[in-house]
Amino acid sequence: MKWIACELHTHTFHSDGRQSLLELARGASDLGFDCIALTDHNTMSGLDEKSAAEAETGITVIPGMEWTTFYGHMVTVGLRRFVDWRQADVRSIASGAAEVRKHGGAAGMAHPFRIGSPICTGCHWEFEVENWNDLDYIEVWSGTFAPIKADNRRAFAFWTDRLNEGVRIAATSGRDWHEQTVTEEPVSVTYLGLEDEEAPVEREAVRALKAGRAVVTIGPLVTMVAESGGREYGIGDAVPAPRGGGLRVRAEIDSTVRAGKWQLPAGECKLVITGNTGTVAEKALNGLNGAVDVCSFTVPDRDLRWLRAELWGEVRGVRTMLAFTNAIYLE
Repeated sequence: MKWIACELHTHTFHSDGRQSLLELARGASDLGFDCIALTDHNTMSGLDEKSAAEAETGITVIPGMEWTTFYGHMVTVGLRRFVDWRQADVRSIASGAAEVRKHGGAAGMAHPFRIGSPICTGCHWEFEVENWNDLDYIEVWSGTFAPIKADNRRAFAFWTDRLNEGVRIAATSGRDWHEQTVTEEPVSVTYLGLEDEEAPVEREAVRALKAGRAVVTIGPLVTMVAESGGREYGIGDAVPAPRGGGLRVRAEIDSTVRAGKWQLPAGECKLVITGNTGTVAEKALNGLNGAVDVCSFTVPDRDLRWLRAELWGEVRGVRTMLAFTNAIYLE
């Protein structure tokens, strides 16, 4: 599995951004990203610069668009063509998402609990969702220093509630990146796991997003596998029943990624394995060693329907979540 660093929510001056796609790609390269999705509001015209930006920077640019309406913002990633956002009303977002998927894209909720009108018209999600399988992901971390923000904590809890209800839906981060300004705040990264390293990155990244092979972090890359019946299951996979007894879980914390682009947390960190039954395992780490830490557990799987790994530590004097994996599901 190859994990690539992605930014999935960006804007240029083709909507309300203050940067060209080339400037955006250069900025992403400087921050150690491998891939960005261009998601201008209600337009894909900025993609005219796609080939030139990719050629100069080596950054993969995924085509996308942020459906920007009075009822919420839906980020669409991986589109092969323009899908008309004007069809959306408060009760029909499912048909819009289906049209996006028909043309190769993934559809997700953008910053669902950001303040809405009159401060930010449509930024608060009000679309009615009857079947959560109609969407591919929820943007649970938005902006810089995302994990400490109240609206993001609410979005993260909302995603957790969906998992507890049995919904298999991914969680991502998105900077909602509009301009090339220097920030000292931690920048979130969504890592996507590519199964076929020889295939085009653009295609494989969208496949990974739809499959939930994603990790969100403001620092190290945290991955996890579960072993059952002599086979390993990764993030986004489902472990079949019967399992029998405990489930063997291995988590890896890779602090070598994007070297020099983020700071190691101060003091002790804690790795937590959690699921619908609550915390099932945890381990204190005396800081991160700048390499790869490996933690193994046997967790009780009785009544367990999903599990994820979370890394907690101190950043800029705040004790907060540093990273989390998407779920491994249990049948």
